[in-house]
Amino acid sequence: MSRTVIRGGLVITASDEIHADVLIEDGRIAALAASGTPAAEAWTAEKVIDATGKYVIPGGVDAHTHMELPFGGTFASDTFETGTRAAAWGGTTTIVDFAVQSVGHTLREGLDAWHAKAEGNCAIDYAFHMIVSDVNQETLKEMDLLVEEGVTSFKQFMAYPGVFYSDDGQILRAMQRSAENGGLIMMHAENGIAIDVLVEQALARGETDPRYHGEVRKALLEAEATHRAIKLAQVAGAPLYVVHVSAMEAVAELARARDEGLNVFGETCPQYLFLSTDNLAEPGFEGSKYVCSTPLRPREHQAKLWQGLRTNDLQVVSTDHCPFCFVGQKELGRGDFSKIPNGLPGVENRMDLLHQAVVDGHISRRRWIEIACATPARMFGMYPKKGTITPGADADVVIYDPHAEQTVSADTHHMNVDYSAYEGKRITGRVETVLSRGVPVITEREYTGRAGHGVYTPRSTCQYLN
Repeated sequence: MSRTVIRGGLVITASDEIHADVLIEDGRIAALAASGTPAAEAWTAEKVIDATGKYVIPGGVDAHTHMELPFGGTFASDTFETGTRAAAWGGTTTIVDFAVQSVGHTLREGLDAWHAKAEGNCAIDYAFHMIVSDVNQETLKEMDLLVEEGVTSFKQFMAYPGVFYSDDGQILRAMQRSAENGGLIMMHAENGIAIDVLVEQALARGETDPRYHGEVRKALLEAEATHRAIKLAQVAGAPLYVVHVSAMEAVAELARARDEGLNVFGETCPQYLFLSTDNLAEPGFEGSKYVCSTPLRPREHQAKLWQGLRTNDLQVVSTDHCPFCFVGQKELGRGDFSKIPNGLPGVENRMDLLHQAVVDGHISRRRWIEIACATPARMFGMYPKKGTITPGADADVVIYDPHAEQTVSADTHHMNVDYSAYEGKRITGRVETVLSRGVPVITEREYTGRAGHGVYTPRSTCQYLN
């Protein structure tokens, strides 16, 4: 039996803050005891970690990543190996990535392809959602089988006609199926049909710079799609999880639905909380670094997103990590913003940025852990194995120094991408040591993990619906 004791830290979970020592046995949390008490002092272990003056927090759960995603004629630049290593550096110990069904192919073919990409390559544990691009009778039957084997969430797109797009009838059928099998539909809510008209018109006017990406993907078309998705889910009697919410008008739709007692949930991402259309408008072609969908919004939307996180109208902060290098990838869209690959790097920055939000007074420490660890684990059927520090949980634990200062930069990050979306941002707080199932992956700011340590994690259904 391998034993580790973490001594002297402030243990923070979504529900509690306690000065406690943590005993880890064989990769799981065995016990907590108040620091300095006879019970804690009696513990012996081969490895003792001194966390005095530090936070002891659950490893982050990033429920929205895209490693090696094919998009726009290229691939996301992080592999499962580089992306999960970077995640560990940032204090995230579980990712839920998106396997992709291609049109004309089965869900199983897509899922098998993603298993092949990830297996043996991950530094931390991982799970999968399933992107459903081709709704038909066979696909609907397959959804039932996937739920049974632990792939319990399905993403659909109201955007990207000709690629991932589903029409309202296809969405309704998938929602009806999820109402029966316990799955959770995740929705990219933007009116892609209308957006394509605006893209065509903008390009015809010679409006080709990156900033027009934000102007054509209007907040009202995010709000309209969010409203429509909610109503379709209501008709189907199904729960709904809206991904990467960026607009205050969309938050208002979610809040209204939740006030009506509907099982509707919302996720936002750090880029919408910390970046804005000012970044898309950076001179030259620099704005292309910030092209993602839903797009960055004017700065006034940020206050409503923070408010939504405080009032629980938004429950989760994930990254939508989908990096493309500026040189050679983002540059595919020079002269035509619609050809810029959509996506930002962020899997390494999320926990630190949200701690900065604690420092800045936007959220509390426990809310930090709730939106970054506990709620995503509950939402996607992994709690309390993931997302908390309690006896029986996996020993996914981060020793976090709340006083260390750092400056975010592509020169020092570990994501496989040639720029940082947060270049030069000063942050208070930094990951010091990371354990994944009791095994040190980051040890006092040194990488001590390995590809293949991370294992696939089947999930139960959404734990907010039980």
